[in-house]
Amino acid sequence: MKKIFITLSLFTILFSCESSKLAPVPTNAVKPTVTTEQTPNDTDDPAIWINYQNPEKSLIIGTDKQEETGGLYAYDLNGKIVKQIVPLNRPNNVDVMYGFPLNGKNVDIAVLTERANNKIRIVSLPDFKLIDDGGIEVFKDETLRDPMGIALYKSKNNKFYAIVGRKDGVSGEYLHQYALENKNGKIEATLVRKFGNYSGNKEIEAIAVDEELGFIYYADETAGIRKYYADPEKGNEEIAFFGQKDFKRDHEGIAIYKTNATDGYILISDQQANYFNVYKRQGEASNPNEHKLIAKIPVSTIECDGADAINFNFGTKFPKGFFVAMSNGKTFQIYDWQIIQNEIDKQAK
Repeated sequence: MKKIFITLSLFTILFSCESSKLAPVPTNAVKPTVTTEQTPNDTDDPAIWINYQNPEKSLIIGTDKQEETGGLYAYDLNGKIVKQIVPLNRPNNVDVMYGFPLNGKNVDIAVLTERANNKIRIVSLPDFKLIDDGGIEVFKDETLRDPMGIALYKSKNNKFYAIVGRKDGVSGEYLHQYALENKNGKIEATLVRKFGNYSGNKEIEAIAVDEELGFIYYADETAGIRKYYADPEKGNEEIAFFGQKDFKRDHEGIAIYKTNATDGYILISDQQANYFNVYKRQGEASNPNEHKLIAKIPVSTIECDGADAINFNFGTKFPKGFFVAMSNGKTFQIYDWQIIQNEIDKQAK
């Protein structure tokens, strides 16, 4: 009995020490409008699917990151879990794409990385069913695999792509971009380019695509945010590297909120500070690829890994859309965009 007590006491001390390392929520933190139900393991990354016929029935889709017993979850706008796909083998990040041509019709899909199996998985929406025949391998023939981040891109000439990051990689080839195509009723992924500089400091996980402007942003953790063209035909030149001195430590989840076709905000998790740093989506008037810090939003999320944002009228609760971010505690936090905009406006004065 004494040995059990000592073991439990030691566990409690270690757990408390680990917990104490987490940065406290800022005293002036904005409060979420909705906090989702808990998942069994460890939430990581959200994406938003709009139901254009019935916006209030839209979904927030999020990963629960665990080997063998992980899952993909769908939440309604009240934060309730309404659908799930379990088990999955360490699902990591997820993104959504509209109107993918499959079997004679256009379907909406979510694509996620299944890290422990070195695959991407494809889910039809809104029925929330796997449609990938066991998944599609990525980083084949590479020594360094472990897929983590993912972002989807539909080009102006209707080509569909998945940009995939990993736990570790070679600078200049860290990210792989795959063309997604319907072949004989199956979705196949063809590697079209390897690109992406890497500091070598930590890892690259968060990736976001600005589809209208044609840019990819990704977080080189502890180093900065890197910007590239999303169209592989435009080459692999890095066109911006910003936010290098604006973060406490890790650069994490990236969300893009669009106020119109060209303007808006890029929000990036300052993970250990529990803030989101805000940059102009359109850059500076003199240089659209110069992104200066314009606001730091104190949030209630704890050590946020992933985030997403959308400008759309979902009804009375979210008339200007919302911002959603992962938080420790197995949840996602949903913020009425007007709360975030008020903070930006206050700091921009």
